[in-house]
Amino acid sequence: MNAVVEKFLKYVVIDTKSDDASETCPSTAKQFDLAKLLVEELKAMGIASAAMDDNGYVMAEIPSNVEHSVPAIGLIAHMDTSPDFSGKDVKPLITENYDGGDIVLNKAQNIVLSVKDFPELPQYKGQTIISTDGTTLLGADNKAGIAEIMAFAEFVMKTPSYKHGAIKIGFTPDEEIGRGADLFDVKKFGADFAYTIDGGEIGEIEYENFNAASAELVVNGINIHPGSAKHKMKNAVLIGMELNGLLPTFEIPGYTEKYEGFYHLDEFNGNVSKVEMFYIIRDHSREKFEAKKELMTKAVTFINEKYGAGTVELKITDSYYNMKEKILPVMHVVDTAVEAMEMADIEPKIVAIRGGTDGARLSYMGLPTPNIFTGGHNFHGKYEYCVVESMEKAVEVIKNIISLYAAK
Repeated sequence: MNAVVEKFLKYVVIDTKSDDASETCPSTAKQFDLAKLLVEELKAMGIASAAMDDNGYVMAEIPSNVEHSVPAIGLIAHMDTSPDFSGKDVKPLITENYDGGDIVLNKAQNIVLSVKDFPELPQYKGQTIISTDGTTLLGADNKAGIAEIMAFAEFVMKTPSYKHGAIKIGFTPDEEIGRGADLFDVKKFGADFAYTIDGGEIGEIEYENFNAASAELVVNGINIHPGSAKHKMKNAVLIGMELNGLLPTFEIPGYTEKYEGFYHLDEFNGNVSKVEMFYIIRDHSREKFEAKKELMTKAVTFINEKYGAGTVELKITDSYYNMKEKILPVMHVVDTAVEAMEMADIEPKIVAIRGGTDGARLSYMGLPTPNIFTGGHNFHGKYEYCVVESMEKAVEVIKNIISLYAAK
């Protein structure tokens, strides 16, 4: 078993699910379990600087071994897994020499990773696929990225002839709940730029992401016995439905792709007296993003004018912005990654992230950080899988990126 696979299988069985209801950092204490292990492994490789802070952030540095000036390059991945699905008792299923057909994840529960539902599967015929047993997520997001960085670090420490500048390694908590960069000390990290190893299929490189905001709405109704409710009842459920109907019908996730933004009603809870609605608002265009927030505000204003002041309370909070603005002035970070992939016989796929990464926040904190692939698919659910050969290629791409900068 090669190093990246061995490490990956070790990491995915550690439950690191984050919790957006928690106010601590990390949001779950179990994230410390993986953080401590990573520090121990880095130190065992001979990286004496490896350390974890009180909030679970892991940082380490491999000093430059070239005499000329070379940029300090960061490699970053997150330790937590999504709250959307269980990350406890992960049982990886390894399918060697994949035959190109359906993969039965769990015969007893009739859970199948099917070509019909996931038509990209046959491209990996003959390769090795690591999936779940259908009862949990796998955790390739982002433990594949961690394993790839750790396998690369181990290679560097065992290969003194490999030339490189300063390599900065960072592992963050709570990325899945949007807090991965909250307490990240960019100055302490000390990189000139970085890469998050947090993408999907082989060849992906991303330097554009959504502008993102959350919208929390409270609809205040008046509950009166329905037998005597005429001209008195204000049904918060119906008002909430009416408000949602004021938003563009086709600007929702189910009807959008690529650079198209959306409003996503993520939760709707309540009764006649009170309803809570939670939206996420997304768009790659900053102008369209601001327009979406304005339309949400106008919809609330209309409802309050119709049903009375205070019927709907609205709080909109920006989460992160499109990193493209911060990457364009230093496009060499993308161009070099493209060259590194071509050196590894990989066709680069520059795509826009329909989401966000730690890199988006970090780019606005002064650390330009595009994102590159891990080899994973179907993140956040029971059909998640990772391709071993793609993971190996990710390690090769990291080696190439560092080598290219060292040679300049």
